[in-house]
Amino acid sequence: MTNQESTAQGTDQPLEDRVNNRSQRPTSKAFQEFMASSWATDTSELPQQDEAASYAAARRAKLSENFAGERLVIPAGPLKVRSNDTDYRFRPHSAFAHLTGLGVDHEPDAVLVMEPTDDGAGERGTNHVSTLYFAPMAGRDSTDFYLNSRSGEFWVGPRPTLSSLAARTGLPTDSLDQLEMAVTKNSGPQALGGIRIRLVREVDLNMDALVDTSRINTGQDLEASDSLDTELAEFVSEIRLVKDEYEIAELRKSVAATINGFEDVVRSLDQAMAHQRGERVVEGAFFARARLEGNELGYDTIAASGNNATILHWIRNTGSVNDGEVLLLDAGVEADSLYTADITRSLPVSGKYTDVQRKVYQAVLDAADAAFAAVKPGLKFRDLHLIATRVLAERLSEWGILPVSVEEAMSQEGQHHRRWMPHGTSHHLGLDVHDCAQARAELYLDAELKEGMVFTIEPGLYFKDEDLAIPEEYRGLGVRIEDDILVTADGAENLSAALPRNPDEVEAWMAKLRG
Repeated sequence: MTNQESTAQGTDQPLEDRVNNRSQRPTSKAFQEFMASSWATDTSELPQQDEAASYAAARRAKLSENFAGERLVIPAGPLKVRSNDTDYRFRPHSAFAHLTGLGVDHEPDAVLVMEPTDDGAGERGTNHVSTLYFAPMAGRDSTDFYLNSRSGEFWVGPRPTLSSLAARTGLPTDSLDQLEMAVTKNSGPQALGGIRIRLVREVDLNMDALVDTSRINTGQDLEASDSLDTELAEFVSEIRLVKDEYEIAELRKSVAATINGFEDVVRSLDQAMAHQRGERVVEGAFFARARLEGNELGYDTIAASGNNATILHWIRNTGSVNDGEVLLLDAGVEADSLYTADITRSLPVSGKYTDVQRKVYQAVLDAADAAFAAVKPGLKFRDLHLIATRVLAERLSEWGILPVSVEEAMSQEGQHHRRWMPHGTSHHLGLDVHDCAQARAELYLDAELKEGMVFTIEPGLYFKDEDLAIPEEYRGLGVRIEDDILVTADGAENLSAALPRNPDEVEAWMAKLRG
């Protein structure tokens, strides 16, 4: 072969295949036959049904009731490339996790399809039959077993069979090979006897394309169809506003693991103070706990010391941790079920708050406590923010910082106090750290609290180094206190109350942990 012929052959190799040039995988027939032989037969019994399965079935029933006669398509989503041929750890879309009960890293590309049936003829007397489509474990007689680095068992470990995942979820299962037919068959305008499809969009681009093509081919208006998908996205978000018993139990686990992570951070503070990038020491200590007791971080840890604590979403964590500063730690462990905690404490690096630090900390604590004391069914969600920020406005006024009266600041035309507290006081919490984010405002911000809702209360004050509107003694200090709150029948429970909040208790707790 000439050099010219060799170059031409290399150019003809598809780009997506060139990453495999480094692998030098054997392809001989002899190797393939040998690789397929002499493997022990799997004699393990089918797994027990997951605890979450019955709760997931009840959630699907709510969808079925609301969307009778329509095909519902809820993808888990694909793997996401981090760099070249390395992927991020897979996490399914929260709607898929909620409706199947599957957490951790199960089945990229899986799709839940809820097929309409006659009223009451479906799953548990509902209007739909649900099927979980995914790529089952490749047999050891297939080349995928050892060649497919994304899904081959030799590369990524054991994967479920159709029967094992059916046993765990209580759902019928089928191969992805059957998915296209399941999604598109008999689709079309209802007026012409077709089945209307609703899709949770922007999760899996291949599913978006498949559904859109089906709609175009059957003469459906894409703009009108988008509104159908929006309504589904709203609904799968809104049914998470009130948590069931399983979800609350999982959130308790997440909170407990998160508290352990905060303890690890306090134990690491001396090491953090000795390192140029001490915030990374803090971040690493918490991450180790998240991976040990949970699936992952619920979100990137904010480990912000000194003036960095005045940056609301400081996740670079490249700064130092110095004696005399306050470390703002905002972190949460995501459980294997994918439910996450979200807790913040503002800790004195030295172990003792200065007078100014304690004064600001106490103001934030008073604001949090005022909001918590008001929580009960029937209170408007938006009122939590007004209650907490009024306390902060009053303290700022007492300190001579607020340039107007408290009443003028609290008016819609004022809001001067928000210079030092620009974020909201609360957000719902669950599978997502900002859970139920696609819910309509009337069911979120303007809604009345209900038993079973879980959300944060997290007021703060942030005084930047460069802020000339405040006395110098306050500058470079950021304080936030955040707890996870469960609405009960007659009030509320602070799920994270075991992590000290009172400044005296914080100091004693830190002293004990640091020995």
